Amino acid sequence: MPVQEDSRGRIDISSATIATITNQAVHQCYGVVGMSSKNLVNGIAQLLSRDNRRGVEVRVEGEQIVIDVYVIVEYGVRLRVVAESIQNTVKFHVEKALGLPVHAVNVYVQGLRMSDRQ
Repeated sequence: MPVQEDSRGRIDISSATIATITNQAVHQCYGVVGMSSKNLVNGIAQLLSRDNRRGVEVRVEGEQIVIDVYVIVEYGVRLRVVAESIQNTVKFHVEKALGLPVHAVNVYVQGLRMSDRQ
């Protein structure tokens, strides 16, 4: 967990907090239709728990925050552009909220979804 200390005390920020901020940021990105899980077992567990951090894994390595995002993207959009948008948006929102640097945002496109619009 990222920790900030000063003369007034200590602030611990949980990985769950970072995951929630990330989830909200990802849903603002054009082309993202949903979040996915890393694997089937995690997917079933998250479906049963109603967890709003679905599709986000946060690792804190020393002073560095590394975020993995698993998304489902709209068919027909440029995957690279959507992935770069997710990276920039997540990095901006997490750094703005926490005041701590994000080392990396890794985007894993787990699937494509066809739109009902024709």
